Amino acid sequence: MPEVPENFGFYAILTDPLVGYTRLTEILVGNNIPFIQLRVKNKDRSFIKKIALSMQSIVKGSNSRLIINDDVLLTKEIEAHGVHLGQEDMPYQEARKILGPDYIIGLSTHNMTQLQTANSLQPDYIGIGPVFATPTKQKPDPVIGLDGLKSMYKAAQVPAIAIGGINMDNLQTVLATGVKNFSAVRLLNESNHPQAVLKVILKI
Repeated sequence: MPEVPENFGFYAILTDPLVGYTRLTEILVGNNIPFIQLRVKNKDRSFIKKIALSMQSIVKGSNSRLIINDDVLLTKEIEAHGVHLGQEDMPYQEARKILGPDYIIGLSTHNMTQLQTANSLQPDYIGIGPVFATPTKQKPDPVIGLDGLKSMYKAAQVPAIAIGGINMDNLQTVLATGVKNFSAVRLLNESNHPQAVLKVILKI
């Protein structure tokens, strides 16, 4: 089984980055960011595959791992390190059957019921959120807030990542709940200077 450390810090998600997928991946790999997820919505598969392959070539031989959002078959096809599944994607057991034990599988959870189900499935890691309101999803899940994050994080039996509306203004309060791993999607993707943003994030 692939090892996902309990506490690894920043989990990067790339969705239409202003500086481009290649450049942002290079910056993240250069900063030893452990997980780099490709999340592209509403584009055809050949476009996504092309980006995934270029990211894979940058990640190769580094300390970073490439995670593909939603697409289990693409993950296997390009031999990415793993896949991240939402609640409406392919069921975890089915994905594990296709990928076998050597791939990382992450799972999104949005409430305590989903988290307890995830605990019983034992994926390699889970996402917990949205902590705050976020426009990155067309059909956003209900916000769990800091209290929800705290109780879900405490109940998680696998490494967990806080996600949803996290930015420079609220990152300190998120970390104050005891959470060690987090993602900040817009903060990174909407910046013309992601290197500088990353420096601040890692310092915090």
